[in-house]
Amino acid sequence: MSAIAIRPLNPTIGAEIHGVDLARDLDRATCQAIHQAMLDHLVIVFPGQNIGPDRQLAFARHFGEVEPPHPVFGRVPEVPEVTVIEQNGGGADGIYNDVWHTDVTFRARPAMASILHAQAVPAGGDTLWSSLYAAYEALSPAIRAMIGELSAIHDYYMAFGDTVLAGRGGIRKLAEDIQALPPVRHPVVRTHPETGRKALFVNRVFTKSISGLSPIESDHLLRLLCEFAEHPNYQLRHRWRPGDLAMWDNRCTMHLATSNFSGYRKMHRITLLGDEPRR
Repeated sequence: MSAIAIRPLNPTIGAEIHGVDLARDLDRATCQAIHQAMLDHLVIVFPGQNIGPDRQLAFARHFGEVEPPHPVFGRVPEVPEVTVIEQNGGGADGIYNDVWHTDVTFRARPAMASILHAQAVPAGGDTLWSSLYAAYEALSPAIRAMIGELSAIHDYYMAFGDTVLAGRGGIRKLAEDIQALPPVRHPVVRTHPETGRKALFVNRVFTKSISGLSPIESDHLLRLLCEFAEHPNYQLRHRWRPGDLAMWDNRCTMHLATSNFSGYRKMHRITLLGDEPRR
């Protein structure tokens, strides 16, 4: 096992991992320690990893099954399991992720974990994560009781409908995507399958409505829960450096990529297949 060192970044969320070179093959004990660090700290960052997309993929496969390519973003041609997320700052082009969200909750089995490797890093463009454990646990007992049995609809079209319509293939591509990825229902509060802890499981990007409530009730409750989960007390903010690799537990976090940068920002992302969320 490598001489792995774990440095917590705050008491709620986040840790840096030192003593691991992801360009090398990892033994089982090291992988187990990394997995446990993710469960304990939710977001783990490996500074300055000089690896290509093939090694990122090899690393990801230690922890689960890699998801199919993202339906909207581009991909690395020689390693199509790796999604390319790139933007030019100032809103020039690209799809921004500067709204709080949990990755691909529009799937019946949302991602278990996401792995992001910094390729081109401008000044700015930080990523923030929030602990959905901490947000849930800070709710009053009355609100926790109210939402404990509720479910919500998550919809691919909410986030990507306009983008796909404006892109290559237009309405035909959108119709194909919606057929492949119809709206899904997930619990508003999910129980983590490994830790047994409860976490909020709604977000602004993909959660369309709460089932069984009127539109006004649904809108107000979703807004309350999202605003609560976005409180700075539950957050980690990471300022990227070239080669940084972050891995996070998608079952109990949400995140956003700030758009306060100029120049070019490029990331390589892999997501790992998760389970069907349960109460």
